[in-house]
Amino acid sequence: MLALGKLLELTLAGREPAEKTQLTVEGVRMRWLAEGALEVRPPQARDNGTDLLLSAGIHGNETAPIELLDELIRSIARGDLKPRARILFLFGNPAAMRLGARYVEQDVNRLFNGRHEQSGGAEALRACELERLAASFFSLPNRYRLHYDLHTAIRGSKIEQFALYPWKEGRQHSRFELARLRAAGMRAVLLQNKPSIVFSAYTYEQLGAEAFTLELGKARPFGQNQHVNLAPLRLRLEQIIDGSEPEPDERLEGLQLFSVAREVIKRSDAFTFNLADDVENFSELEKGYVLAEDVSDSRWVVKEEGARIIFPNPKVKNGLRAGIVIVPADADGLG
Repeated sequence: MLALGKLLELTLAGREPAEKTQLTVEGVRMRWLAEGALEVRPPQARDNGTDLLLSAGIHGNETAPIELLDELIRSIARGDLKPRARILFLFGNPAAMRLGARYVEQDVNRLFNGRHEQSGGAEALRACELERLAASFFSLPNRYRLHYDLHTAIRGSKIEQFALYPWKEGRQHSRFELARLRAAGMRAVLLQNKPSIVFSAYTYEQLGAEAFTLELGKARPFGQNQHVNLAPLRLRLEQIIDGSEPEPDERLEGLQLFSVAREVIKRSDAFTFNLADDVENFSELEKGYVLAEDVSDSRWVVKEEGARIIFPNPKVKNGLRAGIVIVPADADGLG
């Protein structure tokens, strides 16, 4: 196996490779670009015009997707997986990965779309570098651009594997991409309806990629992900990479769609959720329930029918999103 197939090993050790460019027997070029960043380019005769960005480790303790990317990289380096797409593999926050921590000082996935310019520190610099790497990768014209940013969640979920689809004014969400997500094992998709500061929103809004945040189960340490079933996702990624992907069924049967009703913003240290600490993502909320309270008697009361909560986290910094209230959506308006 080529040494660059050990990108994860190099990243966790904080080392640069001795050789920054290597070729497989079939002529696939693997090129180390920066810490945790590897570009894979097929021979020109095999290139099918797809540019695929796969990122994981934006949160350093979310190990299942990191291990999945490691397996794909090693498979390419051994010559077992023969790409027809250009691929950029990114391990998002190497410093946090080495600590086994979500982040060191700041949540990198709150620092995109210009937010890193309003901040300082190593993780703001890393967000800037990730934007630069993505922009350079997606700079070639007339190519199909796809980005999957892979995560696992802090807490359990009633729907374990789901996706978040960013929003941009004037751009339709794609039925084809939703069908592809369903084939990859996703059981729900949250259709967003406002700009965001996460990595997939940057590549969707600024670089014109079809981009998604994928939540793949609960965060666990390295080597403890045996119960996370990533087989459907891995198969679909391999098919996208080697050009063997079958047409997905666009009827979307079994895929639940949701939209954002509103975000719960933490304004002060007085903020409290009226939820159990171990409440799961997609837990249902009764209409009229006082969901959260904050300073100056401000309260979030559930007004929506069929409301559910995802990503409740009262420990975020003041001014950030502490949770999202979502409601069922339909497939009308898909492109």
